[in-house]
Amino acid sequence: MPRGRRGGRVSALEGGSEEEAPSAADAVPSVLWASRRLPGTAADQILLRGIFEIGRDSCDVVLSERALRWRPIQPESPTGDSKDGFLHKEECLELKDIFSVKLKRRYSVQQQRSGTLLGITLFICLKKEQNKLKDSTLDLINLSEDHCDVWFRQFKKILAGFSNRPKSLKILLNPQSHKKEAAQVYYEKVEPLLKISGIKTDVTITEYEGHALSLLKECELQGFDGVVCVGGDGFASEVAHALLLRAQKNAGVETDSILTPVPARPPLGVIPAGSTNVLAHSLHGIPHVVTATLHIIMGHIQQVDVCTFSTTGKFLRFGFSAMFGFGGRALALAEKHRWMPPNQRKDFAIIKALAKLKPEDCEISFLPFNSSQDLEERRAQGFSKSGCDAQWQMIQGQFLNVSIMAIPCLCSVAPRGLAPNTRLNNGSMALIIARNTSRPEFIKHLKRYANVKNQFNFPFVETYTVEEVKVYPKSNSSRHNPEEEDGPRGRASGNSFPWNIDGDLMEVASEVHVRVHPRLINLYGGSMEEMNDSKVTCNCL
Repeated sequence: MPRGRRGGRVSALEGGSEEEAPSAADAVPSVLWASRRLPGTAADQILLRGIFEIGRDSCDVVLSERALRWRPIQPESPTGDSKDGFLHKEECLELKDIFSVKLKRRYSVQQQRSGTLLGITLFICLKKEQNKLKDSTLDLINLSEDHCDVWFRQFKKILAGFSNRPKSLKILLNPQSHKKEAAQVYYEKVEPLLKISGIKTDVTITEYEGHALSLLKECELQGFDGVVCVGGDGFASEVAHALLLRAQKNAGVETDSILTPVPARPPLGVIPAGSTNVLAHSLHGIPHVVTATLHIIMGHIQQVDVCTFSTTGKFLRFGFSAMFGFGGRALALAEKHRWMPPNQRKDFAIIKALAKLKPEDCEISFLPFNSSQDLEERRAQGFSKSGCDAQWQMIQGQFLNVSIMAIPCLCSVAPRGLAPNTRLNNGSMALIIARNTSRPEFIKHLKRYANVKNQFNFPFVETYTVEEVKVYPKSNSSRHNPEEEDGPRGRASGNSFPWNIDGDLMEVASEVHVRVHPRLINLYGGSMEEMNDSKVTCNCL
């Protein structure tokens, strides 16, 4: 059959709009797809069968309900030997890995509208190493308009059947995140993939801190399948908090004292464009923009646990993780030096917090995690167990740092996670306590997060798996005093204690009560276990 000629301007088009097709270097050769039959493939109903050129081979192509399979057409050897049998090996592509289809055309100066049809381009989501996803293409070359039209319509019908994939998204972009690169990240890496997928978007660039919160209180979201935030951890936490507050308001839940919050709708996508990207890293296993975008496009949903933070019966906010003591003081210092570049500000704050390291006199009560209780049963019961004092445990003393985390909190400085034994949705939190010790020993503990050694293997570090935590600071002398610090006065109050909630500074003057709520929000992201099980392997090399 005829081959597509090289040269000229080639586009993969649907309708009359023009889009540049990926270059030959970007397209993945067919040998990268698994040359194996899918389980149950034999029972699949065959939808179409035809001949296309794939790579440089004319192939017999079969489209079934679950997969696209092809085998190169090779002439029989005159001698009848089977030395070329390897070339006949069947290859296949699961249809669930296709996220868009376009008609591929070549344009010349004389052909401004229709162009010359070359075939069909499939846009593929490939699973790579280390949880990474990559977009690629597979070209099915055939110059017949009628032949391609039939196949094109069938592919479109199949893609329309993936009802979990979003068709319209509300995009919130924080232009101040990290090095103010969020807009560049979105328009150069995210938006092109959303356009290829045919997803409609409405983009709002936030103008001030808290803008997303106020916007989502009143914004009409009925026409959107999901919300996507482009920014760092603080911005992602703000948007998640706003969506959950909106859900409580819509359900008529009193927000002054939230005991059993209702889950948020719609799903939230997190595009990493911050300095640490803890939430995106924990969700996807890697802080990779294209991976996060493809999870959104493919409609991969993860239910994730969320914490509520309250004080003296008053609700403060939703969040995923918190640090009190060293972690809170370091963030308070960083917030007071916003004029510094992000990385320099973070290093400065950590060094200065270590230089002025001092313990907090606290009493900590916690409710141990009951792994035998079903998560749905816990959600139905709410938190009636909070009043049962017999189940609570209490410790007190001098603590350098207290971490409470409902997610693993993976990041570049802690590749195993700040709470490596925590999962996204098992209904528990990690309570990690560092008691008072010498500065060198505490620094050794912090350095352990960056390597494979156990960061908790110190006599002054204690870890617990819990459902609820109450932190009661005792000493007035340990309260945050902004007058002790250099630089301009920050948001900290001399009568409050600094908390680090998902990278945001929260000032609280008294005790803080933290509860974990199982699977309270849906985030776009793939299960790491599922991704590892479904990685494509190639047996034809």
